[in-house]
Amino acid sequence: MDYRAKYDEWINSSIIDEDTKSELKAITDEKEIEDRFYKDLEFGTGGLRGVIGAGSNRMNIYTVGLATQGFANYLNNKFTGEISVSIAHDSRIKSDVFAKRAATILAANGIKVNLFDSLRPVPELSFSVRELKCNGGIAITASHNPKQYNGYKVYGPDGCQVTDADATAIIGCVSKVTSFEDIKTVDFDEAIKNGMIKIVSEEVDKPYIEAVKSATIRKELIKEKAKDLKIIYTPIHGTGNVPVRRVLTELGYTGLHVVKEQELPDGNFPTAPYPNPEDPKVFKLALDMAKEISPDIIFGTDPDADRIGVVVKDSKGEYQILSGNQTGVLLTHYILSSLKELNELKDNSVVIKTIVTSEMARKVCEDFNVEIMDVLTGFKYIGEKIGQFEKDGSHTYVFGFEESYGSLIGTHARDKDAVVTAALVCEMTLYYKDKGLSLYDAFIELGKKYGFYQESLVSIELQGKEGQEKISKCLDELRKNPVTEVNGVKVATAYDYKESVEKDVASGKTSAIDLPKSNVLKYVLEDGSWFVVRPSGTEPKMKAYIAVVGNSVEDAKNKVEVFKEKVMAIINKAMA
Repeated sequence: MDYRAKYDEWINSSIIDEDTKSELKAITDEKEIEDRFYKDLEFGTGGLRGVIGAGSNRMNIYTVGLATQGFANYLNNKFTGEISVSIAHDSRIKSDVFAKRAATILAANGIKVNLFDSLRPVPELSFSVRELKCNGGIAITASHNPKQYNGYKVYGPDGCQVTDADATAIIGCVSKVTSFEDIKTVDFDEAIKNGMIKIVSEEVDKPYIEAVKSATIRKELIKEKAKDLKIIYTPIHGTGNVPVRRVLTELGYTGLHVVKEQELPDGNFPTAPYPNPEDPKVFKLALDMAKEISPDIIFGTDPDADRIGVVVKDSKGEYQILSGNQTGVLLTHYILSSLKELNELKDNSVVIKTIVTSEMARKVCEDFNVEIMDVLTGFKYIGEKIGQFEKDGSHTYVFGFEESYGSLIGTHARDKDAVVTAALVCEMTLYYKDKGLSLYDAFIELGKKYGFYQESLVSIELQGKEGQEKISKCLDELRKNPVTEVNGVKVATAYDYKESVEKDVASGKTSAIDLPKSNVLKYVLEDGSWFVVRPSGTEPKMKAYIAVVGNSVEDAKNKVEVFKEKVMAIINKAMA
């Protein structure tokens, strides 16, 4: 069915509401109609994510309905007895509407629902699945995307976003739901009365907060000196406001200041059009506050509170935003050194990172004789490993992080958790302050010891059908004509995660990559620099991850800019 036929089907459907039809009829741009209907919003390995609006390629109650009916069919096929699902939502536009829609469809399919009474962070949803012994979970969120987006993440009974095998099975069930007539639903209030939908709040909040607090390491230091730390925090209009403040207050951090203009939930993100803690602009208001308060640490969490951005004062007295890699490496070193000092570092301890995350963490782990594992991009692969370790006892999970500002300390959740990371960042800052050092000083000391690593990310936005074709063409071209050198430095090892092949370029020898297949290419050069090219799993973008090692902060920054220019020339040529 072409896009026009699908458009007409929506316009003439007796199920589609009049407001949705009016929105569609008001569109005069044919390209816009094509983009809304040239495909169905794809239910991928992480669920749904797309622009809010009418159409088969948009986030709305109908596409959410199709996905939820498919998920319900999957659950009823896989499990027997009483089946239950936990649902949470963030502060985005229509998140509460989509959460209720999912709840009523599951209830109509005989699946009990634990629905949070108001917005909650994604890590608490992950926690709640196991705490309430559910068979699955749904989080309505588009993480740090711009305001026009929303999404739908699916979790398994382990509290982890579903990984490849289960995701494939769910995708299969969703793809079979092709008509709105296939969607079962019940009245929301009636479902609450008959017990199919249960509203939950403090019975999950309290154990989650306690689990987060228990993940702290130097508890005596916190107890004695937490009151001495000055903190500025911004929730960036998201879900972190209540849990982050509750955790820090209960731990004794009395010097906590919140950015008032960004405190309350607001899906329009009026002070931060791109509500991403990776974007320096979201910290403008916090930095204005810092002129008066002079904090020891500034940090902000994204709308679903699974990512955190940290701001520190450098040796010149200027504030610098740490990258996700830098924060992750600082935490890796702090956690390992603290556990070693307290004799709590086990022989089978392990740190996990993704293939696009800083290699500096490897140097830190080698220094402490701790194993480090690489997994594919996506925190679900870290969560999956935690579950495996619990079953086979082969490793003790210590810490996991990814370059995109997400990390997890503890095993209470199976997704990245900015709430617990906020607690550990405060603890780490307090520890160094007690030694007369800032967090920036600590980072420089690590650089002197392990090398000054610098990473950069280039996101190439490629909208619509043509954009997807360009991304595919680029990766196909790079496979046909492999990169052998960059700026005169030879490629030492090439990784093709789609073909599961690692190749030593000099000898030509190949070996298998023991990870799930993914359309990703990685090149490691002889001088230790590397780059990765992959499509974004959540946005219409292609991403290039670029990394170098330098002798100083300035040397590394200069090197990464030169390397980035050369790498992007290769990518642009492949995409032309």
